[in-house]
Amino acid sequence: MIDSKDDMKISVLSSGSGGNVSYIETAKHKILLDAGLSGVKIKKLLSSINRNIEDVDTLLVTHEHNDHCKSVGVLARRYPQISVYANEKTWIAMDSKVGKISSFQKNIFPPNVVLSFDDLDIESFTVSHDAAQAQFYNFHHHNKSFVVLTDIGYISERIVKTIQNANAYVFECNHDVEMLRNGPYAWSLKQRILGDSGHLSNEDGADALIECIGNNTKNIFVGHRSHHNNTKFLAHSTVAEILKRHDFAVGNDFNLLDTDVNCPSKLITL
Repeated sequence: MIDSKDDMKISVLSSGSGGNVSYIETAKHKILLDAGLSGVKIKKLLSSINRNIEDVDTLLVTHEHNDHCKSVGVLARRYPQISVYANEKTWIAMDSKVGKISSFQKNIFPPNVVLSFDDLDIESFTVSHDAAQAQFYNFHHHNKSFVVLTDIGYISERIVKTIQNANAYVFECNHDVEMLRNGPYAWSLKQRILGDSGHLSNEDGADALIECIGNNTKNIFVGHRSHHNNTKFLAHSTVAEILKRHDFAVGNDFNLLDTDVNCPSKLITL
């Protein structure tokens, strides 16, 4: 298939407990979702997929945790062409972290709405996570869609209906339950991660995917993996095994792809 300039292209630049950034491109927009690494690192990751930070026009923020908003302020001040979007509660929560941003660049993206950005419709949806008001996004371009869903304690029927049958997903598979229980974290932190406002385990991520995958789904990124409580092999193999057990043809009907904090995925055309 020959790529068209009118296609939507995506790359997961970084995903994990150490930082999160995704890149979405259409003919009219070049967008970053989250900025959980240093500005210098994000610039290098974009360069590695032959994209320039100076061409980015929009930055969406999911929530105020540092692995998602670390360089929001730095990027906004260094690159004034970037318009930054977050919901009102997130703006308030990350105010002290991001510093001064021009009022011309600051924008409110309310929860559970669809905003149109020329050739791209972006649908926000709130999730259960221990942040002020975490929200993630479903990107719609013509008849294609791309969903990023990490940092969530559980997935409700409302969310399943919002994100079903996307062409591509970045889906949270944060931890292996036994590694977490036997690991070095304090018990209070383990309870937080395992709770309804925490993070999805490998098994929970796979179970949720079973409800979401449709005929349009061609690429699934295993995302937001914990460095302390998971491994790339465990996350991938657990999800693949559970999906195959439910008669999904992993590797044939769709690709199951790994993510990394330091190495971006290829730029994929949806």
